[in-house]
Amino acid sequence: MPIVQELQDFAFSQQGSMTIVRSLGYGLLLLALFDIIEMFIPPNFMNPVWEFQTMGMLVEKVPVPLIGLVLVFFGELHSRTKLEIPILKFLSWLTLLFGILFFLLIPLGLTSTIRLNSQNAAQVQTVSTQKISQADQLEQQVNKASPEQIDKFLKSQGRQTDGKNPQQLKEQLLSQVSQAKQQIKTQAEATQSLRGLSLIKTSVKWNLGAVVAGTLFISIWKGTRWARN
Repeated sequence: MPIVQELQDFAFSQQGSMTIVRSLGYGLLLLALFDIIEMFIPPNFMNPVWEFQTMGMLVEKVPVPLIGLVLVFFGELHSRTKLEIPILKFLSWLTLLFGILFFLLIPLGLTSTIRLNSQNAAQVQTVSTQKISQADQLEQQVNKASPEQIDKFLKSQGRQTDGKNPQQLKEQLLSQVSQAKQQIKTQAEATQSLRGLSLIKTSVKWNLGAVVAGTLFISIWKGTRWARN
């Protein structure tokens, strides 16, 4: 009966393939566990930068445990050892826990985004204020200096006066300082805008990734009811 023999050979080959596939799945889950441990050592909760980056790493690395779980659950209860049954039950419930945790990451990600945006704005404002303060001090010094002192200072620096009288030189310096102050403000606004846009794009990407990951984990949990019976 060649057909029966072929079916038996196919069944045996499938059994060997399932063993390889499941072993690969367990290996991927272990690698994912190592990554998670590394992310949380050392923990730095309440730090918006750490929280936001950790959330991002969890979302970016989630394909590995997802693929690992699918490979481990492949074939349902066929060709399983007795030791695997409680492991499969544990992993099935773990997918529900991970699904819930990824959904809980979303409000954390949004909160961290708002805190980081405020922190970035404060940093840019601090740097801008310091530079404007220095420009104000220079402006005061120029205002207090006589045209002759400015002329002597420029000549000592080797700068050409281009035939301008001391008063014109003083007005030119004051104009340059005023332009520099305006440029500082413009650059600060541009920097804050670019940082804010980059932060929002990353936040949207990671929060949507958390939604997808949470949905996939819960889908796996629903599809592995057989492992919990």
